[in-house]
Amino acid sequence: MSQLKLSGKRILVTHADLFMGPALCEVLAEQGAEVIASTEALATSTEVQQLIERAGDLDVVLVNLGVAAPSTPATEVTDNEWQQVFGALVDPLPRIIREVLPAMVERRSGKILLMGSASALRGIKRASTYSAARGAQLAYIQSVGMEVAAHNVQVNAIAQNFVDNATYFPPEVQQNPRFQERLKREVPLGRLVSAREDAEFAAFLCSDAADCFVGQIFPVAGGWVTR
Repeated sequence: MSQLKLSGKRILVTHADLFMGPALCEVLAEQGAEVIASTEALATSTEVQQLIERAGDLDVVLVNLGVAAPSTPATEVTDNEWQQVFGALVDPLPRIIREVLPAMVERRSGKILLMGSASALRGIKRASTYSAARGAQLAYIQSVGMEVAAHNVQVNAIAQNFVDNATYFPPEVQQNPRFQERLKREVPLGRLVSAREDAEFAAFLCSDAADCFVGQIFPVAGGWVTR
């Protein structure tokens, strides 16, 4: 992808130190974007409002939200676990939308891209809280994307699975023989998608070449064997 695709675009990346944040910041900058890397938790409306005010005019907001995924049987999920995961992954979304969307709609230009998870698209044992939160993200993005498409604002999401990142697949996990066997057993690609491959696709969706996509959920994954 030519560097000119993102040249001059101001792109905010949230949770820039988590999940896909480091790879996104690196690739977007290489493609010519001015990257605003935020590490704020975005736990309150005030925190989001202050971040957007500091960031100034934005062409793209890349909503990258990460939290450790609990591995709890459904009958043992506590209110605290549920609230903590939804607080990190779901609650920031409407706060961000409220702050950035009005200006994008007014100027009829802008993009919001969520880095989501395909865990919402397949039942996974002992992951009910995390999968539910990731599913809520995707449903929200689809609805908002349809709502603002007529204003020439594009809101989409990537739903990824088996993509290399330190939050969910740290080195100690990748080096575990059991995980390596799992890749061979469940992933037709036979490997993790690299962070760069994922980030380069996200960069494309941030570019003007992706103006035709609205309210879409794009799977990025090594694939899996369904049961």
